[in-house]
Amino acid sequence: MNQKRYSRQLLFAPIRKTGQKMLAESTVLVVGAGALGTVISNHLVRAGVGTVRIVDRDYVELSNLQRQMLFDEDDVKEALPKAIAAKRKLQKINSEISIEAIIDNVTSENIDAHMEGVDVVMDGTDNFTTRFLLNDSCFKKNIPFSYGGVVSARGMTTLFVPGETPCLRCITKEEAENGQTCDTVGVIGPAVDMIASIEVIEVLKYLTGNKSALRNTLKTIDFWFNTQFEIKLTKVNPECLTCQKKEFPALQKKVQDLETVLCGRNTVQIHQRAEWDLEKLEDRLAKIMTIKRTPFLLKAQISNGATFVIFPDGRVLVQGTEDITKARTLYDRYIGS
Repeated sequence: MNQKRYSRQLLFAPIRKTGQKMLAESTVLVVGAGALGTVISNHLVRAGVGTVRIVDRDYVELSNLQRQMLFDEDDVKEALPKAIAAKRKLQKINSEISIEAIIDNVTSENIDAHMEGVDVVMDGTDNFTTRFLLNDSCFKKNIPFSYGGVVSARGMTTLFVPGETPCLRCITKEEAENGQTCDTVGVIGPAVDMIASIEVIEVLKYLTGNKSALRNTLKTIDFWFNTQFEIKLTKVNPECLTCQKKEFPALQKKVQDLETVLCGRNTVQIHQRAEWDLEKLEDRLAKIMTIKRTPFLLKAQISNGATFVIFPDGRVLVQGTEDITKARTLYDRYIGS
């Protein structure tokens, strides 16, 4: 451990050398490398967490630069997957730790592999479908789950600890994903930074053994209108299917069941295959579409403006609509099964 790198953190009494060593021996999974995930990953890497595993399904676009701090215009030009772009930046910040970049859509079928060996799972996502999946998997495996979400100038966050706190399903209905999103009400970057930073502070407490300092509340802040409140995480829902009845419903859903509207992207993701051969697909689609292929994905634009972004792991982003039915029609017409 390079003590000079962490000198200011080592001076902080609750961490010191013992806590820094604990961080160096920790592994944190960050799901989502967008607005929340880039801030989270940045803080974890600078703090010296030994292994930071970043999983993201998307690639960098111009609209990301307003709030996703690890990306720049070159990443947009290259259409880099966010996980890859984030790793490139983070390696320049701290070459002493392990940074794993995984281009994947987290599902019930691969979540076990992504969570292997991790001490904490951190939420950098933009949808409750994935959050409930992370929640259920964490409580099944007895791993803390750091939750955070931001829309407009308002955000909320907490650290769920199996056996010590309620879980996400106890306090939030799955229907919450039908509420406000950054697509309908927008979002400002500083609000994202604040919530992500609060997430990381609680995780640093946990990883350095300072569990008595954990806040144990669901904290909500409106940074624009200067309001905030906290709900104590004391009462579990006795009917909770996750932390009480141990049924873990999100883990029962299959990839083929998931057609997801992506927040703020005017995009629907369809994932019904295990993989795509991008070279063969390029040959077929180049006859009727404008094609761009990178080592990581294939972009295919049809004349009416809709664009398909196709990944080797079987995912297809249908850009230009949030209507799932329309997206499925375009998918079936041009991509097929």
